[in-house]
Amino acid sequence: MRQFIRHPSDVPIEIRCAPDSGYVRRCTQNVGFGGLAFLSDMAIEPETIIALRFPYLRPVFEVAAARVAWCQNQGSQYAVGVQFLDSEEAFRVRIVEQICHIESYRRDVEQREGRQLTAEEAAKEWISRYASSFPKP
Repeated sequence: MRQFIRHPSDVPIEIRCAPDSGYVRRCTQNVGFGGLAFLSDMAIEPETIIALRFPYLRPVFEVAAARVAWCQNQGSQYAVGVQFLDSEEAFRVRIVEQICHIESYRRDVEQREGRQLTAEEAAKEWISRYASSFPKP
């Protein structure tokens, strides 16, 4: 049973299933304090330890180890849920989650209003409007 609130997200991530393999690009389905879910072309066995990174953040944000909690077949793809193994990593991902919301807000404002915001402008607006209602872990 899920212990943490999840938030929709479409943030690109990269995963690596083995230390000697390369990273593969995926897109998150959702991100929460305890973990995240993404779609994969292949099944990943529960209990597998994988590495994650968020390549579009500068500097690139990496999670050295996350445990696959579940993997569900969804037709031609698999939904994979991972749990962060370290509370410090979970906190850092919480910050990334907020950055994802800010980036989503920036894109939404551009699409709806035609305003192009810098990352800093979007962060200031998002914080003033939504940060107080952002769920506490």
